[in-house]
Amino acid sequence: MRERGLSVDHTTVYRWAQRYAPEINKRIRPHLKMSGASYRLDETYVKVGAEWKYLYRAVDSAGDTIEFMLSAKRDVSAAKRFFKKIMRADHRRLPFTIGTDKHASYPEAFATSVKEKVLPPDCKLRRFKYLNNVIEQDHRAVRRRWRAMQGFRSFHTAERAIEGIEAMHVMRKGQVKRLDAEAQWGRQSSSQTCSVSPHKS
Repeated sequence: MRERGLSVDHTTVYRWAQRYAPEINKRIRPHLKMSGASYRLDETYVKVGAEWKYLYRAVDSAGDTIEFMLSAKRDVSAAKRFFKKIMRADHRRLPFTIGTDKHASYPEAFATSVKEKVLPPDCKLRRFKYLNNVIEQDHRAVRRRWRAMQGFRSFHTAERAIEGIEAMHVMRKGQVKRLDAEAQWGRQSSSQTCSVSPHKS
């Protein structure tokens, strides 16, 4: 907006983000490049009010985003929900391997998901910390955004804002098939020069 000579209050930008971020995330999904078949899963912390919540994220071995999910808890039930959400993603390939850290929730969630035919029967769970270096590096890019926002006041606003953050991150990584390199670079430059901390609610 600054590049176009327009002055916009930060609360207006916040309302736009809350209204349009989920729609942008939804509309780019059919145009994402297909993911690899080796997944990396991990969680990172998000401050919501006075509490810490968990952002589950999955990328492939090249670091391309597959799926994400904000959860109030980090347990077997949350891991199972995330497996189901991953398998509904339009741009994912069937996983050959899924790499996680050694959190206790993953083996049970994985075994149940295979038994319930959510995950393919020949998929393997690999629990080695070094396998998640790719996704831990990827966390940093999205964490910078919400740290600039100084947290969120409600779970609902956090979900919607994160949808926008993840959608922009996907664009910057070049995952959208019909978005050329020049447009991607322009979005990255614009986001770096016109960063605005939204009003929280």
